[in-house]
Amino acid sequence: MHSNIKLQVNGKVHSLPLPMILPDVLQKLGFNSRLVVVEYNGEILHRQLWQSTTIQDGDRLEVVTIFGGG
Repeated sequence: MHSNIKLQVNGKVHSLPLPMILPDVLQKLGFNSRLVVVEYNGEILHRQLWQSTTIQDGDRLEVVTIFGGG
């Protein structure tokens, strides 16, 4: 049986099922994981740690999309 957690993303609260790893959360929320930088609970999270980061109730994410061009 899955339960839901509350997760704050860019200041908005979302309710998501457990368990979820970070890449799955990003995809579910519509972010292109190749074009974002993620701050996880106040710390920039290196991309190589995303697969091993399981989102917990009350976590806070700031997701910044990288734009190219000039």
